[in-house]
Amino acid sequence: MPLWLALVTGHWTLVTEMQLGRIIGNVVCTIKSPSLEGKKLLIVQPLDRHGKDKGKPLVAVDSVGAGAGETIYWCRGREASFPFLPSEVPTEATIVGIVDTVNIPAEKKT
Repeated sequence: MPLWLALVTGHWTLVTEMQLGRIIGNVVCTIKSPSLEGKKLLIVQPLDRHGKDKGKPLVAVDSVGAGAGETIYWCRGREASFPFLPSEVPTEATIVGIVDTVNIPAEKKT
């Protein structure tokens, strides 16, 4: 299983599966669930480990104050609501870190 080191909001993190993305836009909702009030919705373009676009853009709730063009770390599924505990926020994807650096060790040649 490949491992990567990522500098996420000032802390080095060892991860086995990175879900990197780039902020490409925002979503404005005039009517939304009360639990989303005050939460920023951003459009994320998923990236592969080399920073290339991978897959379709998605909407994610921002928990870290990310901005346009930034590379971010995001999660999906049940864990996406964890940054907002004890509140119950209805989200399938959440931005959980702003990535400063990604260090991919060279692959071993055999």
